[in-house]
Amino acid sequence: MKVLVPLVGVSVIILLALIFGGISSMQLIIGAVIPYAAVIVFVAGVIVKIKDWLGTPVPFRIPTTCGQQKSFPWIKNNELENPSKGSSVILRMALEVLLFRSLFRNTFSEVRDGRLAHSSRKWLWLGALVFHAAFFTVIFRHLRLFVEPVPPCLHILELLDGFMQIGVPALYMSGVILLLATMYLFARRIHIPQVKYISLPADYFPLFLIFAIALTGILMRYFTKVDIISVKQFLMGLVTFSPQLQPGIGVIFYIHVLLVSTLLAYFPFSKLMHAGGVFFSPTRNMANNSRVIRHINPWNYKVKVHTYEEYEEEFKDKMKKAGLPLDKE
Repeated sequence: MKVLVPLVGVSVIILLALIFGGISSMQLIIGAVIPYAAVIVFVAGVIVKIKDWLGTPVPFRIPTTCGQQKSFPWIKNNELENPSKGSSVILRMALEVLLFRSLFRNTFSEVRDGRLAHSSRKWLWLGALVFHAAFFTVIFRHLRLFVEPVPPCLHILELLDGFMQIGVPALYMSGVILLLATMYLFARRIHIPQVKYISLPADYFPLFLIFAIALTGILMRYFTKVDIISVKQFLMGLVTFSPQLQPGIGVIFYIHVLLVSTLLAYFPFSKLMHAGGVFFSPTRNMANNSRVIRHINPWNYKVKVHTYEEYEEEFKDKMKKAGLPLDKE
């Protein structure tokens, strides 16, 4: 059921787009109204999420460390594993965001011959890195449909992405790699018992969405071959808030748009929001300089205290009667 429910959900989205995408009166709703609504939900959701993170109290320095902290001059510290200044935090964060450095250290533990053994596993790191790199390339490459003239950097990216030049039009490797990487992440979730046990429908739903988006994109480019000029004219009208239906756009385009809109609206409320959350994680964005700077909790509020002197002044008669010693005798 954890796999079936999200699969049915994505199938329903595709079916709705397949049915209504062929109706001219509904094409503008699927192609313009729903994407506008998805962008609004995405922006508002991200803003609310970031606001919640910024308002979450972090009274102590709690960076994750696995190296020597800076202390005495004759003790060599590890600035990358245990950063003591902002520049080290930035470098550490860059390696984390761009290369998934902590995931690279992923280890696997199992009992072998009655002993606990640890081994290195890099397949998850490689799969995640390839998946995110391909996803970013696909998104960045699609910017050519929303701008005119097309920036030179996008032309260079397209040349690098399609360097194999298999067939006409050129085969973009990022789309194929994204499809394969998504299949690998899904296969990993259902193949490894421990991962399968902790996986939820919310883990499978975005995988199915991304797989369907990549598949419909490949179908549009290499098989059904929609009119790319009409698509660009429609999308240019979309970004200038003057969308107009264009001839030569097939139903598969509206399926693709509805899937992308669903992913966009779903993004801020899902685990996909880790893309922004990593920058607000106190275990990553803090320097471990507690030995150098005294950190005072900024959320502490003034509390009216009842000192012992005040207590004794209030109850001194009863304390004296009970034979208790008094400081102010």
